[in-house]
Amino acid sequence: MNAIEKKRSPWAWIPTLYFAEGLPYVAVMTVAVIMYKKMGLSNTQIALYTSWLYLPWVIKPLWSPFIDLIKTKRWWINAMQTLIAAAFAGVAFFIPTSHFVQVSLAFFWLLAFASATHDIAADGFYMHGLEEQQQSFFVGIRNIFYRVAMIFGQGLLVMFAGWVEEGKLFASAASGNRIALSWALAFYLLAGIFLAITIWHRFILPKPASDAPRNDINARTIWGNFAKTWATFFTKDHLGLMLLFLLTYRLGESQLVKIAQPFMLDTAEAGGLHLSTASVGGIYGTLGVIALLLGGILSGIVISRGGFKKWILPMALAINVPDLLYVLLAALKISNVPLVSACVMLEQFGYGFGFTAYTMYLIYIAQGEHKTAHYAIGTAFMALGMMLPGMAAGWISDRLGYTLFFVWACLCTIPGIIAALLVRKQIPADFGTKKE
Repeated sequence: MNAIEKKRSPWAWIPTLYFAEGLPYVAVMTVAVIMYKKMGLSNTQIALYTSWLYLPWVIKPLWSPFIDLIKTKRWWINAMQTLIAAAFAGVAFFIPTSHFVQVSLAFFWLLAFASATHDIAADGFYMHGLEEQQQSFFVGIRNIFYRVAMIFGQGLLVMFAGWVEEGKLFASAASGNRIALSWALAFYLLAGIFLAITIWHRFILPKPASDAPRNDINARTIWGNFAKTWATFFTKDHLGLMLLFLLTYRLGESQLVKIAQPFMLDTAEAGGLHLSTASVGGIYGTLGVIALLLGGILSGIVISRGGFKKWILPMALAINVPDLLYVLLAALKISNVPLVSACVMLEQFGYGFGFTAYTMYLIYIAQGEHKTAHYAIGTAFMALGMMLPGMAAGWISDRLGYTLFFVWACLCTIPGIIAALLVRKQIPADFGTKKE
């Protein structure tokens, strides 16, 4: 890194880079769910279509090695951000049309693949663009701005769409369908924001000398190492138990997350809470994310003091047991916004606290040779464990109704709790403490 690049403060690009990493993910995984619900799709369609969009994050380890070979990570960041901005604009443009579902899904697929590729490049560039001590300092900053993207996407953006829908914004606009207008404007806003971020990064991202194409290796070498990496992953001790944990720890949540917001938006006749779009954005996307962040902070503190082995079971209970609150909301048809907010915040706090156990387990199983690659493979199984159950969640909820669906989701948490009990026996007592 030359002298000019050293003067470029990481504060100028770390926050925007990780805001840009989080925003398309939350748009694909959460905002799309709310939009399709408001546009009249059934829960079966919504869960199936949006769960398929997890696929790029499931299979991204297949092409991640080639990001090192072709161009620079800085180039990949700029290229993918340009593509993401165009995909946002494409979704917005086709929302008011008669074929919006098919065309918007095509753009969401483009968005998902571009976002997954951007994740690879951004995380790699983070290590090239910072000195070692800076990497440790800014890891918390990057996580905060990823969460800020969540608050903006599933909170403020959804609230914006709700205000347009209700006529509180652009009340004089001629709109045959205010719902379509609200979401078209929301995605045009996303496109504009991402275009601004793309231009900003074009000029502000440093150009570290280490961020260069790898001319000393070729595709054949990459595939050889790739095959070796996967082979060593599948020869790990207790492989069956490891996969059981990876695929079931979030089994209940993988289904609940696809239905929670449609449940809040649906009519009382359909068993929903019939909350406004803006209310759902405020509850789930803002207050809920803040509670999730607080749970994550607390979990890091307790693991550093007591160790992962001590806290894995409490965390498994924390991420799963609060799902019972949705049974309560559905059975009693509680639509009081402060009460719904309190339930969602408690559930999201538990999720933030309990999800850390998943991250810690990924770190634990990735130890040894090929640490980075094995961690990436573990995250692929995590995405697979979210994608497959989520695909069926809408079909189940449409047939059982919301109350029985949430009972079903709670029953699905049991395998993950059992898996946590079983893997707990393998974990050293001091793993995750400060000395670790």
